[in-house]
Amino acid sequence: MIQLQTIPAPRTFTDVAPVLLTDATLLERKNRVLARINEAGYDALVIYADKEHGSNFEYLTGFVPRFEEGLLILEKSGAATAILGNENLKMARHSRIPVTLRHCPFFSLPNQPMDNETSLESLFREAGLHAHDRIGVVGWKMFTAAGADNRQLFDLPYFIVEALKNSTDASLENATHLFIGGENGARITNNENEIAHYEYGANLASTCILNAMDAVEPGIRETELGARLAAEGQYQTVVTIAAAGQRFEKANFYPTYKKLVRGQPLSLTTGFKGGLSSRTGFVIADESELPDGQKDYLDRVAKPYFAAIASWLEQIKIGMPGGGLYAHIEQVLNKAQYGWHLNPGHLSADEEWMSSPIYPGSAETLKSGMILQLDIIPSVSGYTGVSAEESVALADQALQEKIQAAYPELWARIASRRAYIREVLNINLADEVIPLSNTVGYLRPFLLAKEMAFTC
Repeated sequence: MIQLQTIPAPRTFTDVAPVLLTDATLLERKNRVLARINEAGYDALVIYADKEHGSNFEYLTGFVPRFEEGLLILEKSGAATAILGNENLKMARHSRIPVTLRHCPFFSLPNQPMDNETSLESLFREAGLHAHDRIGVVGWKMFTAAGADNRQLFDLPYFIVEALKNSTDASLENATHLFIGGENGARITNNENEIAHYEYGANLASTCILNAMDAVEPGIRETELGARLAAEGQYQTVVTIAAAGQRFEKANFYPTYKKLVRGQPLSLTTGFKGGLSSRTGFVIADESELPDGQKDYLDRVAKPYFAAIASWLEQIKIGMPGGGLYAHIEQVLNKAQYGWHLNPGHLSADEEWMSSPIYPGSAETLKSGMILQLDIIPSVSGYTGVSAEESVALADQALQEKIQAAYPELWARIASRRAYIREVLNINLADEVIPLSNTVGYLRPFLLAKEMAFTC
């Protein structure tokens, strides 16, 4: 039975330093990708990046080409070439894998100098692509349409794809799946160093969301809440949401000077590399303040949603097919009745949504080392929504022992979060589920009742 009762808030952790990726991890990453290049029979990969779509590039180089486009050519031999614009040339010497630098001013901002102007076709020939038979093209999107030739769909800018076609007779295929797809994508699992690296962001996001919820009062501006959803100058992986009342007025996404009014719905979301935290509820203190037409909000929407969240946390396990978890959530939170449509959970890392093994009929198995976003979005007509998105990882005994040995302070945070979920929220969390966020499973439907949250 789901109850709304007075409980202590989860503990948060401050002064948690970022964990940098080690040289050993970057070598492991490169070797993982090379193994997949050779297994798939490619001669080389051409990996695209810009600031919004740079995670596959960053997986190997450690940086994204901010302001500009960039390309990384990775040969099956392991040789790598970085093609960069004016403002990222300096980054080549900082790349986490050794690269040969080539300059493409076409990747630079409009009206910047076109010094050393060389056609992209020439740069590709200089890099040796003309000698290859089969080249994998990696953007950020892995296409999964049932009625299309997904390997022939490319998400790179047209001028880059055209230059590739003009400079080589090689067969070109979308190879993004080598990074993020299926049973074998290089990025779908993480080692202990990567778990620690991404936990930094999940910890920040969940601390921010709790700080913002604690600040909710009538009269506070959306922007004041938005300021609490930023932290330590870190890059945010999603647009900050601090939205009271009617959302998207004049198509606006961003927090405004609108002041919160008692009785309004409120949505809060923030995310950093490694995790996102999101909450939706009412700016009220108890059930009597629910608006007309939504007096049964708790029983109709919020309690069933929390029950599904708890069930997700209790049922997920290493080795289960993603389709099995999808079917389970459809059973406990009927899709037709509760109006959800997207995947009830997905992988995350440098980006908020990388890919998802959780879809209807999926035979992709959930694996140790996966970082997953608990993400179920109901939409019941006539009712305010509800949200408690958070970040967890799956870790078998061997990975847990490695985390504990290498990062004992991280392990202590995991143990504290685990104890809260089990002992305060009464959710029977499996040992192989390690919470990376502080607020996993913590949901206040009434944001002025700051000591009241759901438990099982």
